[in-house]
Amino acid sequence: MLDIRFIRDQLDAVRAGAALKRIEVDLDRLVEVDDERRRLLHAMESGKAEQRRRSKALGKLSADERALEVAALGELKTEIQGHESELATVLADYEALMLRVPNVPSPDVPAGVDDRDNVELRTWGEVPSFDFEPRSHLALGEALALFDIERGVKLSGTRFYVLRGDGARLHRAVINLALDHMIAKGFEPMEVPVLVRDAAMFGTAYFPGGEEQAYRIDKDQLNLVGTAEVPLTSFHAGEILDPERLPIRFVARSPCFRREAGAAGKDTKGLYRIHQFEKVEQVVILAPDDAASVAEHEAILRNSEEVLRLLELPYRVVNVCGGDLGLPQVQKFDIETWMPSRGHYGETHSASRFGDFQARRLELRTRDEQGRPTFCHTLNNTVVASPRILIPLLEVHQQADGSVHVPEALRPYLGGQTTLGTPA
Repeated sequence: MLDIRFIRDQLDAVRAGAALKRIEVDLDRLVEVDDERRRLLHAMESGKAEQRRRSKALGKLSADERALEVAALGELKTEIQGHESELATVLADYEALMLRVPNVPSPDVPAGVDDRDNVELRTWGEVPSFDFEPRSHLALGEALALFDIERGVKLSGTRFYVLRGDGARLHRAVINLALDHMIAKGFEPMEVPVLVRDAAMFGTAYFPGGEEQAYRIDKDQLNLVGTAEVPLTSFHAGEILDPERLPIRFVARSPCFRREAGAAGKDTKGLYRIHQFEKVEQVVILAPDDAASVAEHEAILRNSEEVLRLLELPYRVVNVCGGDLGLPQVQKFDIETWMPSRGHYGETHSASRFGDFQARRLELRTRDEQGRPTFCHTLNNTVVASPRILIPLLEVHQQADGSVHVPEALRPYLGGQTTLGTPA
């Protein structure tokens, strides 16, 4: 969340940022509630100070005076308790409003309504041109027995699937390649829980607002994560980190779960929009320095681009527009990989910079040069997400005989295999 002092001092900037993101928030109401919060806090503190002062003076009073003063102190105590009760109600409103205030986007974020207005920054690789009729990943998966969507639906319902044979091996190869790539760059590998408490979801700003996308286990008050970002960023919640330890760079492979609420009828066929998948995620925690955060943002973006180049997949990087930017981000870059069956690039990665927005919610701090506690900055980016990445892998690398070329970087993870399957 943002600092209330920043919101009050930079109200126009916060209002403009919310408008750019197309997020509705009642900032005027927030200021009113904060005024009431401050008034009640002042009244409580003043009342308690008076209570302490008068209580100390009781011993100097006569018996009659003391009796009157004790009665007056009782009334003062009741008044203070009334302020405390009022404050509890006001704080509930205040906290609910604060959680809805979006982060202020970078000046570099373009205006726009949705992903159609994202601005292309660069491309890499050559979009394939086939001298045969190319198949979709669905057709390739069926012909080569790589996955079974029909039986996945039978087991669990729509948007589920089963990877099998070379499809399962390819999935695992991609995940392991991404993990090894990040570990070689000095990221600490982590195995994290995929069931987390509400505090982690609120702390990373998935709640409030993302409840409909999360699978929740009410009996245990736990949530299945949609990304390892949640447990990784929350790992040091409530701690003050030694500045010498920063930046901290984590990478984790995890199952991920998303309900895809509101996506009815959208990308219903194939592996693009599914409820369960696996992802390798990179998270960085660093000292609060805007220039360092920008540099780290470019670095984590570059890490993912390197993986796509190893996979020999053409892609483009886009600067995400305000209307497609989430509540917590300062700026986000998406990587979209070419998917022949879609005739376009499809999103495969999102690299986000948050400033201290998540850290404030998580009470994730370090110390400045004077030794004072200060909130950290956080960033994250997908390294690879599968099986979505299998769509371009299969479609881009398909061959005229119906088999699929295996990129050289993946071959060590597939026992040296150079092609997938003998086509039916």
